[in-house]
Amino acid sequence: MSAPPDPDFDPTAYRRALGGFATGVCVVTAHTEAGPLGITVNSFTSVSLRPPLILWCLDRGSWRHDAFARADRFAVHMLPVEDRDMSDRFAWGVCQLSSDEFDSSSQEPPRLKNALTRLDCTVNDRIVMGDHLTIVGAVHGFETRPGDALTYYRGRYGAAAQPET
Repeated sequence: MSAPPDPDFDPTAYRRALGGFATGVCVVTAHTEAGPLGITVNSFTSVSLRPPLILWCLDRGSWRHDAFARADRFAVHMLPVEDRDMSDRFAWGVCQLSSDEFDSSSQEPPRLKNALTRLDCTVNDRIVMGDHLTIVGAVHGFETRPGDALTYYRGRYGAAAQPET
Protein backbone atom coordinates (compact mmCIF):
# COMPACT_ATOMS: atom_id res chain seq x y z
CA MET A 1 0.00 0.00 0.00
CA SER A 2 1.42 3.38 -0.93
CA ALA A 3 1.09 6.63 0.95
CA PRO A 4 -1.16 9.36 -0.45
CA PRO A 5 0.70 11.87 -2.65
CA ASP A 6 2.30 14.79 -0.83
CA PRO A 7 0.82 18.00 -2.33
CA ASP A 8 4.12 19.79 -1.65
CA PHE A 9 6.24 17.21 -3.47
CA ASP A 10 7.96 18.77 -6.50
CA PRO A 11 8.70 16.09 -9.14
CA THR A 12 10.86 18.50 -11.18
CA ALA A 13 13.08 19.27 -8.18
CA TYR A 14 13.19 15.56 -7.36
CA ARG A 15 14.35 14.75 -10.91
CA ARG A 16 17.12 17.37 -10.58
CA ALA A 17 18.15 15.83 -7.25
CA LEU A 18 18.39 12.37 -8.85
CA GLY A 19 20.68 13.92 -11.48
CA GLY A 20 23.27 14.21 -8.69
CA PHE A 21 24.03 10.53 -9.20
CA ALA A 22 26.56 10.12 -12.01
CA THR A 23 25.79 7.13 -14.22
CA GLY A 24 27.15 5.35 -17.21
CA VAL A 25 25.21 5.50 -20.45
CA CYS A 26 23.79 2.34 -22.00
CA VAL A 27 21.85 1.52 -25.13
CA VAL A 28 19.54 -1.49 -24.94
CA THR A 29 18.75 -3.20 -28.25
CA ALA A 30 16.22 -5.84 -29.20
CA HIS A 31 14.61 -7.40 -32.24
CA THR A 32 10.98 -6.26 -32.12
CA GLU A 33 7.89 -6.43 -34.32
CA ALA A 34 8.96 -2.98 -35.59
CA GLY A 35 12.43 -4.31 -36.45
CA PRO A 36 15.71 -3.86 -34.55
CA LEU A 37 15.35 -0.98 -32.05
CA GLY A 38 17.59 0.79 -29.55
CA ILE A 39 16.85 2.89 -26.49
CA THR A 40 19.24 4.90 -24.30
CA VAL A 41 19.04 4.18 -20.57
CA ASN A 42 21.00 5.14 -17.50
CA SER A 43 18.76 3.11 -15.19
CA PHE A 44 21.02 0.06 -15.39
CA THR A 45 22.52 -1.94 -12.54
CA SER A 46 24.04 -5.29 -11.74
CA VAL A 47 21.80 -7.40 -9.52
CA SER A 48 23.65 -10.66 -8.95
CA LEU A 49 26.85 -12.48 -9.93
CA ARG A 50 25.44 -15.97 -9.26
CA PRO A 51 23.31 -16.22 -11.21
CA PRO A 52 24.41 -13.31 -13.44
CA LEU A 53 21.47 -10.88 -13.37
CA ILE A 54 21.13 -7.22 -14.35
CA LEU A 55 18.19 -4.82 -14.52
CA TRP A 56 17.14 -1.71 -16.37
CA CYS A 57 14.02 0.44 -16.22
CA LEU A 58 11.73 1.39 -19.08
CA ASP A 59 9.39 4.39 -18.91
CA ARG A 60 5.85 3.06 -19.28
CA GLY A 61 4.95 6.26 -21.15
CA SER A 62 7.62 5.77 -23.81
CA TRP A 63 6.38 5.06 -27.33
CA ARG A 64 8.95 2.21 -27.33
CA HIS A 65 7.55 0.66 -24.16
CA ASP A 66 5.46 -2.06 -25.78
CA ALA A 67 8.21 -3.16 -28.19
CA PHE A 68 10.82 -3.57 -25.43
CA ALA A 69 8.33 -4.90 -22.85
CA ARG A 70 7.45 -7.74 -25.26
CA ALA A 71 11.04 -8.62 -26.19
CA ASP A 72 12.25 -11.80 -24.50
CA ARG A 73 15.89 -11.15 -25.44
CA PHE A 74 17.90 -7.95 -25.40
CA ALA A 75 21.47 -6.67 -25.32
CA VAL A 76 22.83 -3.92 -23.07
CA HIS A 77 25.69 -1.84 -24.50
CA MET A 78 27.85 0.39 -22.31
CA LEU A 79 28.87 3.28 -24.53
CA PRO A 80 32.33 4.71 -25.09
CA VAL A 81 32.81 8.47 -24.77
CA GLU A 82 32.89 8.90 -28.56
CA ASP A 83 29.30 7.59 -28.92
CA ARG A 84 27.53 10.63 -27.44
CA ASP A 85 25.63 11.20 -30.71
CA MET A 86 24.40 7.61 -30.61
CA SER A 87 23.19 8.12 -27.05
CA ASP A 88 21.25 11.24 -28.08
CA ARG A 89 19.79 9.53 -31.10
CA PHE A 90 18.46 6.54 -29.17
CA ALA A 91 17.18 8.82 -26.40
CA TRP A 92 15.34 11.35 -28.56
CA GLY A 93 15.62 10.53 -32.27
CA VAL A 94 15.35 7.66 -34.70
CA CYS A 95 15.54 4.41 -32.76
CA GLN A 96 15.43 2.01 -35.68
CA LEU A 97 18.82 0.37 -36.25
CA SER A 98 20.20 0.26 -39.76
CA SER A 99 21.95 -2.92 -40.88
CA ASP A 100 25.40 -1.25 -40.85
CA GLU A 101 25.09 -0.27 -37.16
CA PHE A 102 24.96 -3.74 -35.66
CA ASP A 103 26.21 -7.25 -36.09
CA SER A 104 23.37 -9.34 -37.41
CA SER A 105 25.37 -12.51 -38.01
CA SER A 106 23.92 -14.30 -34.97
CA GLN A 107 20.52 -15.00 -33.48
CA GLU A 108 21.39 -12.76 -30.54
CA PRO A 109 19.79 -9.33 -30.12
CA PRO A 110 21.36 -6.59 -32.26
CA ARG A 111 24.98 -6.03 -31.21
CA LEU A 112 26.27 -2.47 -31.59
CA LYS A 113 29.74 -2.49 -33.08
CA ASN A 114 31.55 0.03 -30.83
CA ALA A 115 30.35 -0.76 -27.29
CA LEU A 116 32.82 -0.92 -24.40
CA THR A 117 30.83 -3.79 -22.94
CA ARG A 118 27.90 -5.77 -24.29
CA LEU A 119 25.70 -8.09 -22.27
CA ASP A 120 23.45 -10.59 -24.07
CA CYS A 121 20.37 -11.24 -21.94
CA THR A 122 17.08 -13.05 -21.72
CA VAL A 123 14.25 -11.66 -19.63
CA ASN A 124 14.16 -13.17 -16.15
CA ASP A 125 11.38 -10.97 -14.76
CA ARG A 126 9.27 -7.89 -15.52
CA ILE A 127 8.07 -5.80 -12.59
CA VAL A 128 5.82 -2.75 -12.85
CA MET A 129 7.00 -0.15 -10.35
CA GLY A 130 5.39 3.28 -10.45
CA ASP A 131 5.72 4.82 -13.90
CA HIS A 132 8.41 2.36 -15.05
CA LEU A 133 8.73 -1.29 -15.98
CA THR A 134 11.76 -2.92 -14.36
CA ILE A 135 13.23 -5.56 -16.64
CA VAL A 136 15.50 -8.11 -14.98
CA GLY A 137 17.79 -9.89 -17.41
CA ALA A 138 19.73 -13.13 -17.09
CA VAL A 139 23.13 -12.59 -18.71
CA HIS A 140 24.22 -15.50 -20.90
CA GLY A 141 27.08 -13.87 -22.79
CA PHE A 142 29.22 -10.74 -22.83
CA GLU A 143 32.14 -8.98 -24.48
CA THR A 144 34.22 -6.10 -23.13
CA ARG A 145 37.11 -3.96 -24.28
CA PRO A 146 39.14 -1.07 -22.81
CA GLY A 147 38.23 2.58 -23.41
CA ASP A 148 36.86 5.75 -21.83
CA ALA A 149 33.19 5.49 -20.81
CA LEU A 150 30.41 7.96 -21.57
CA THR A 151 28.80 9.24 -18.36
CA TYR A 152 25.80 11.37 -17.47
CA TYR A 153 25.71 13.77 -14.50
CA ARG A 154 23.34 16.65 -13.70
CA GLY A 155 21.91 16.62 -17.21
CA ARG A 156 25.27 16.68 -18.98
CA TYR A 157 27.56 14.17 -20.61
CA GLY A 158 31.02 13.48 -19.28
CA ALA A 159 33.66 10.80 -19.39
CA ALA A 160 35.17 8.25 -17.05
CA ALA A 161 38.75 7.56 -18.07
CA GLN A 162 39.98 4.02 -18.59
CA PRO A 163 41.90 3.19 -15.37
CA GLU A 164 45.64 2.68 -15.77
CA THR A 165 46.72 -0.91 -15.27
